[in-house]
Amino acid sequence: MNKLYLWGIIITALMLLFTYMSVAGSEGGLNGDIVNMLAVAGAVALVIITVFVVIKYVRQMQTDTADGKLADEQWDGIGEYLNEVPKGWAIMFLLTIVWGMWYFTVGYPVNAYSQIGEYNEDVAAHDEKFEAEYASITGDRLIEMGESVFLAECKVCHGINADGIDGKSANLNQRLEAKVVKYVVENGSNNQLLGTEMPMPDRNGLFNSNTGALITDAEIDAVAAYVANGMSGAGADVFAGTCAACHGADGKGMDFVAPNLVNFTPELVTNVLNHGKKGVMGQMPSFDRLNAKQKEAVGAYIADLSK
Repeated sequence: MNKLYLWGIIITALMLLFTYMSVAGSEGGLNGDIVNMLAVAGAVALVIITVFVVIKYVRQMQTDTADGKLADEQWDGIGEYLNEVPKGWAIMFLLTIVWGMWYFTVGYPVNAYSQIGEYNEDVAAHDEKFEAEYASITGDRLIEMGESVFLAECKVCHGINADGIDGKSANLNQRLEAKVVKYVVENGSNNQLLGTEMPMPDRNGLFNSNTGALITDAEIDAVAAYVANGMSGAGADVFAGTCAACHGADGKGMDFVAPNLVNFTPELVTNVLNHGKKGVMGQMPSFDRLNAKQKEAVGAYIADLSK
């Protein structure tokens, strides 16, 4: 027998024996574990294919001579033959693709255990237990829960006192600051503060019924100061002529039309937590990791802060 083939058989046998001993000697061994069996099958396939390919090409280097037509392109005087793709290589390549599709859809990842899957199941079970245990909490207890959730999730951006950390995020001790109102009036809003797609137009769609013209820069400054000052002071006429039709004469909003501009409400805060919010200070993300009761509690806490 050719020495090359003999060495190939010896190396294959040794590698397969080493693979078997490694898996069998590990905790659990094979024992019907689909992961270990797939690993062993893959190792066997790799060993056999590798040895076969090495033997084939070593033999080819020993016996073959260069022939065929050269390609027109050359690199530093080095040419390339216009050879067809080797049939065996092409077959193995296609079989690898088929095996990969099977592996990722049926063989292991989709149907297998994963730590992420177990974590998600545990979180879902915990949330269900949490919802059942705390579903009836209202009043002061709900506000206390909201404070705990706020300190765990919200203080990083809004500060431990919910003051916005010197303008880095919204000051939640008051409903709206002048710069926030001005930004929304100039740019419009579609932050789903009502939980639905009810966009507010930008300044090009805001008419002052008192003047019959689009709102001006001076009027924007006036109404922003008016709203930020708790619906008092100069700018009341601009608000009445431009904003009251949607937000109400008192600024407390209308159901399914426009949000409350005077006070935070639990519903408004919950919608911000559900959908996120873009404004003058940047983009606030949604908080999907909070369950419904936690969002309600944060809303109750923030609504209580801004009273």
